[in-house]
Amino acid sequence: MAISVQTARRFYAEELRFTAHVSSRAVVNAFAAVPREHFVGPGPWRILSPMRLGDYWTTEDADPRHLYHDVLVALDEARGINNGQPALWAKHYDHLDLPAGAHVVHVGAGTGYYSAILAQIIGRRGRVSAIEIDPGLAQRARDNLAIWPQATVVVADGFTFRCDQPANAIVVNAGVTHISMTWLDMLSVEGGQLLVPLTKSDRWGGFLLIKRHAAETRRYPAQLVSPTGIIHCIGGRDRIAEERLGAALTRARMADVRSLRRAPDEPDETCWLAGEGWWLSTAAA
Repeated sequence: MAISVQTARRFYAEELRFTAHVSSRAVVNAFAAVPREHFVGPGPWRILSPMRLGDYWTTEDADPRHLYHDVLVALDEARGINNGQPALWAKHYDHLDLPAGAHVVHVGAGTGYYSAILAQIIGRRGRVSAIEIDPGLAQRARDNLAIWPQATVVVADGFTFRCDQPANAIVVNAGVTHISMTWLDMLSVEGGQLLVPLTKSDRWGGFLLIKRHAAETRRYPAQLVSPTGIIHCIGGRDRIAEERLGAALTRARMADVRSLRRAPDEPDETCWLAGEGWWLSTAAA
């Protein structure tokens, strides 16, 4: 007997718990609650397996149960824009350990699926600021997120956009070549976290998790949390910065990074990558 869509969604969430080694029940429950079919347009859908990136295939029909697997779903295949891999984001959201009532800034919200997951995790007392630079995607996200009043969609360049409230977490859903000082300035004084992918021109790189402690504004603990291949952040790319990042990855592993430091601290022998007003160090904060 065929299972219901709701049952398929619960099985999917429980499978993510194992494949991504998720310990947070709030994260698992969020993936079990949010209807993915609400965010990816009508089926049949174009699907991309993380095991064969670049090789899309089409679901046999428009049964929403096809969406409850650890695959990417095309939103704009021509531009390579997808509803990303669920296990990757389940792992990252588990790592963030977001409390109920938190404020999360989601840069690169797309059509809103992962913004909805975040909204579900933090609850009605929380706030998700979903930033999307593409007006068409932003309008779809605004429509899709209407039933989550704690989520607000803003059409803006997420690299430079500044919220009016400090963020417990900033989640960047597109690859950058350098770090936005605006993001660091927006982090909450106590335990603010920035999850950001640094990527080369081929879209490959790694997610760094950068944290702020107390009133510290010069040194931040940082660590690699996963490798990644991800679409470019439109406002966060620079050719010279891209060359520097490529050279850094050739010299040493991103896994060696232990902290981010800001001016007036000057790069020293522990510098892994230097940017304008900031640098990544292999020494602890």
